[in-house]
Amino acid sequence: MPEPAVRRLSLYLRELEGLLDRQCETISSRQLGSLLNLTDAQVRKDLACFGQFGHPGVGYRVSELVVRIRSILGTDRTWNALLVGSGHLGRALLSYRGFARKGFRLIAAFDNDPTKINQRVGAEPGILVEPMDRLPEAVARRGIEMAILAVPQSVAQTVADQLVAAGIKGILNFAPASISVPAHVSVATVDLAVHLEQLAFRICTRQVELERQTAGKQQGADAIGGPSR
Repeated sequence: MPEPAVRRLSLYLRELEGLLDRQCETISSRQLGSLLNLTDAQVRKDLACFGQFGHPGVGYRVSELVVRIRSILGTDRTWNALLVGSGHLGRALLSYRGFARKGFRLIAAFDNDPTKINQRVGAEPGILVEPMDRLPEAVARRGIEMAILAVPQSVAQTVADQLVAAGIKGILNFAPASISVPAHVSVATVDLAVHLEQLAFRICTRQVELERQTAGKQQGADAIGGPSR
């Protein structure tokens, strides 16, 4: 499946879940697209990659489309996940309550820092931070398939290797480094600095464009005024 279409499915689901909370029963492709600055044609094309959706004269039934998209994304089930790295970022992730609504349960946390081990982190009652040598047993015993990596760049690959060896099937990598894993393991990397760089680029590009437009308008005004005689 086209990766951009898969990524947009998550965006569609987010908007549809919001509509469901507001008790909206139906929505058109044009309305859904406008929520995300997409065309109605793009919405229909994306959904067509995954089957037949919608009803003539009705559009999409919101509750029905939510169920279908959750099934496609695999979030119609509960996923057990663990976190490695209980620093500032790790603690923030453990405290985030939004994962559970999406079907993800952070049920274990690990670190190699003796000052953090055996502390409870996150919303009450919190998750007990365990030493790394307990990770393989926890993965096997608790049926954990996903891991969140929130460790320094210098140890990211080493920890990723440990996760793969323990049987983890997917890694959400917050470390500012690329990691190498076998083909049967999926990786999604979130580098906050890279996203900020891209945001800075867009701001600068827009600013340059606005300056060019302003200069062009000024030149046009000067040309219309012309030299006085």
